[in-house]
Amino acid sequence: MVKALWEDFLKIAKEEAGSRVVETWFKAVSFQSFDSISNVVYLQAPNQFVKNWLKSNYMSLLQTHLGRLLQVHELKIAFVDDIATVAETSAITPSNDSFQMVPAQLAGERRGALAPLKTMARQVQGNINPAYTFDSFVVGPSNSLAYAAAHAITEKPGRLYNPLFVYGGSGLGKTHLLHAIGNAIKDNQQQAHVLYQTADRFVNEFISAIRFNKVHKFQEKYRDIDVLLIDDIQFISNKEQTQEAFFHIFNSLYEGSKQIVFSSDTFPQNIDGIAERLRSRLACGLVTDMYLPSLETKVVILKKKASLSGDHLPDDVAHFIASRVVSNIRELEGALIRVTAFSLLTKQPLTLDLAKRVLVRATEQAVSVDGERVMKVLARHYPYSFDDLCSKNRNKDIALVRQIAMHLLKKLTDKSLRDIGLFLGGRDHSTVVHALDKIEQLLHEDRFLADKVKRIESDVLA
Repeated sequence: MVKALWEDFLKIAKEEAGSRVVETWFKAVSFQSFDSISNVVYLQAPNQFVKNWLKSNYMSLLQTHLGRLLQVHELKIAFVDDIATVAETSAITPSNDSFQMVPAQLAGERRGALAPLKTMARQVQGNINPAYTFDSFVVGPSNSLAYAAAHAITEKPGRLYNPLFVYGGSGLGKTHLLHAIGNAIKDNQQQAHVLYQTADRFVNEFISAIRFNKVHKFQEKYRDIDVLLIDDIQFISNKEQTQEAFFHIFNSLYEGSKQIVFSSDTFPQNIDGIAERLRSRLACGLVTDMYLPSLETKVVILKKKASLSGDHLPDDVAHFIASRVVSNIRELEGALIRVTAFSLLTKQPLTLDLAKRVLVRATEQAVSVDGERVMKVLARHYPYSFDDLCSKNRNKDIALVRQIAMHLLKKLTDKSLRDIGLFLGGRDHSTVVHALDKIEQLLHEDRFLADKVKRIESDVLA
């Protein structure tokens, strides 16, 4: 009975607070017992940190919904402390000093020097993709400053342009540049501990550390890093505890002259949901941008990518593909793959005529509309504004319309899942995935809803 009741509560909490909250906090807790005489529910938290966070943020939710399930009007919540666990983790509290590291420990050697190899664990590749190098990166007016800065810091990690912040739209080569930095530094200084990490992965790693009482190990991992490369830093927005952890990690690495590089899809000052003290640190070094390359640069990119794949790409075909693709380099590469694959599979020569047939057909079949148009049409069918859908309101009706919006944005625009989450109030990738899965299920089960979404889609395309 106790297990079934707690499972029912988790379902309710998931609807009201979201799946990430349930996975992070509530699933770390176990329901111990219910005292029907004093109307007290006893819960077991894995550590002091989780207990204090639940008390500060979710006591009302616990009391309200557990009270309804138990049919108790004034339910009390108490936590049963595991003495051994609390003793081990007494240093981990949700205070401002929770994640403080001592800069002197990080400096190790003289300021600016990379620490020597200490353990076999430091020989891991640090998530660096060996295919992304400076040699395979095509430089043009759209990315020359970012490239020059990235190349410069590999010669003097931690001493020049620290931190380096590179921003620009999706698919313009920011990730390639971060990996290139990592590869170059590892080539120059094999003992350097280089780590590439997406912001999403950093958040999930931090959440796991909290849930499984491994915050100290989390700290130790980042204490030893010489070069930290964080991709899509904007995805730590609105995550207060993660920002708190990262704030202290940043300070410790910076004080130890360890190189830090960020990428983002927007300028630091334009990232919403970031604490001001962290925002100032993101922008305290060199901030440089990357934008859509020129036609000439796109041609060079195509020729280089074809060459790396062992294909010969005629100049007229390269110019045609470059002129057809206007959004980003990732789409440019996709167009190249479609054309070369069609040529290979049909055993036809790679000619301009073939490229036209393949890409014109694809363009005619693929419909891509502006995200703002999707939202305007949606507002005509539902009484909710764009601001409503971008808000943190978890009202059931608003949540449904938000899921429909994500479904339409995924189907009718060229936005990635991350772009969709950012567009709708800075939500993360996993939230969008969950929403898409849920709306697909609803559309399959509810014929009326499916018909309405089809009408909205027709209006968007009209």
